[in-house]
Amino acid sequence: MTKRVDTFITDSADWAQALADLNTDQLVVNMGPQHPSTHGPMRFTLTLDGETITDVRQTIGFLHTGIEKTMEFRSWTQGVTFCTRMDYLSPFFNETAYCLAVERLLGIEEQVPEKATVMRVLLMELNRISSHLVAVGSGGMDLGAITVMTISMREREKTLDLFELITGSRMNHGFIRPGGVAQDLPPGALDKIREYITWMSKHLPEYAELCNANPIFKARLQNIGYLDLVGCMALGVSGPILRSTGYGHDLRKTQPYCGYETYDFDVQTWDTADAYGRHRIRLNEMSQSLKIVEQCADRLAAMDGLPVMVADKKIGWPSQLAIGADGMGNSLDHIKHIMGESMEALIHHFKLVTEGFRVPAGQAYVPIESPRGELGCHLVSDGGTKPYRAHFRDPSFSNCQAVPAMTIGSQVADFVVVLASIDPICGGVDR
Repeated sequence: MTKRVDTFITDSADWAQALADLNTDQLVVNMGPQHPSTHGPMRFTLTLDGETITDVRQTIGFLHTGIEKTMEFRSWTQGVTFCTRMDYLSPFFNETAYCLAVERLLGIEEQVPEKATVMRVLLMELNRISSHLVAVGSGGMDLGAITVMTISMREREKTLDLFELITGSRMNHGFIRPGGVAQDLPPGALDKIREYITWMSKHLPEYAELCNANPIFKARLQNIGYLDLVGCMALGVSGPILRSTGYGHDLRKTQPYCGYETYDFDVQTWDTADAYGRHRIRLNEMSQSLKIVEQCADRLAAMDGLPVMVADKKIGWPSQLAIGADGMGNSLDHIKHIMGESMEALIHHFKLVTEGFRVPAGQAYVPIESPRGELGCHLVSDGGTKPYRAHFRDPSFSNCQAVPAMTIGSQVADFVVVLASIDPICGGVDR
């Protein structure tokens, strides 16, 4: 009779003696939290019978930052600075879900300028591309396909260059604010976006040529990490994992937000419910996102000079932004304009920046479709200038619940493939 070894022994001689005493072929192995294929500080305790996984236990919390709790002690606008750091590979989705929930509590959803909404869609779809590039590239590197990783980082750098041009940062932007976005597109941004579209249209097919029909790549992914529709629904799994079962659930279509119902794109599905299907979906979604980015660029070209922040000066922060000639801080003319206004206006500006605006008491939940699935933001307000409670339904956390169902009974070498196909981000798992 085999028994499980639950005692973690560091000395190899002690391990050998323990196995001999228990007369077992099972071995407990720690994968992580430092293992490169866990894509972050995550720990999995695998029980192996030879090369076969018989049990999986996951330990999270190595990257816990207390973001949700910290947001209760910051103003509604400052909350953007924190939530953007959760899923650090898709920060614009965190910011958008949060701001949509704040705007719903404020009752200003219809007042958000159309240009700000289009810019949000533009940034989210660019972010979907950059996130999927990391998923495809790092997943390929886990299998030894180094070329896939190098070219994915090449395209991702192009995407992050656009982020830096538009927002000033390559990640952790804090750019999407309640009521709109922080500032308008800088001069020449649309030209750079169109150059990016041309570049990506040319290079995205390279990933299909390197991976899709590669017999080694397919052999490592096909029929690995199988999880059917019933399993996905039972475990709350969403995103590419759910759509790989053939079920086309995409919140951009089923519960449109930010005007997604006005864009032309197709929901990507596959019918294999395995790691290979999830890979193909991510490749196809990048092409669809590029299609949406092009539509956003066309719309923004006709919106030059239009506002990007709600007109209510008691909410919009900053209501106006002007950069100094040295590229640092507010311009002297902007400061002079603020100081030259009435005393009441100066006091209000000070209170808006330091204290923040008040949000009516209530609660709201807003879900959006992030690169990893349904990302939901639940906010509770007690009528003050800070959230009473902020909680995020992060798809990385929910999707990781499916790891045992996908891996128990498979080979230990396939565990890496399964985890890569889930594409979890520890910042979203731990929060």
